[in-house]
Amino acid sequence: MGELDVKIGSKELYDYMLMHSYNSPVGILGSGLGGVIVVMGAMRQQWSFVIFGLILLIYTPVTLYTRSKRQAAAEVFQKPLHYVLDEQGLTISQDEVSTRLEWDAMVKAVSTNKSIILYTSTVNATIIPKAQMGDLYGAVIEIISTHMPPKKVKIRA
Repeated sequence: MGELDVKIGSKELYDYMLMHSYNSPVGILGSGLGGVIVVMGAMRQQWSFVIFGLILLIYTPVTLYTRSKRQAAAEVFQKPLHYVLDEQGLTISQDEVSTRLEWDAMVKAVSTNKSIILYTSTVNATIIPKAQMGDLYGAVIEIISTHMPPKKVKIRA
């Protein structure tokens, strides 16, 4: 069992949004298309295509950055969240509100350089920042790996 208090800020949200966007078909297609347009435009010295390709490449990270700043300012992210990971699942509480997520309801668990992300649907997730886990990092990984099927867990150390 592991318990921790987590403060989700714009950096954690941005990290999640980048990972989620660039691992989706649309994100991959947009980046690939932007890169191809830049290269082809440069090879043919058509600078308008280079600029258009650069806009395609820069648009997503910039909009995700501004969205993460805006979302981090929401009331729900102003106070720490209390996470309890146990044999049955994950309990998230803040003040008097509590939500229970069972392990079998988790879609997948992934990691970024900064966070462990537990997807509860294709678009909703719980973010556990690695920097805020402290000594519980190994225990959290073990709990997740033990209670979720291996094909759903893509966590790098």
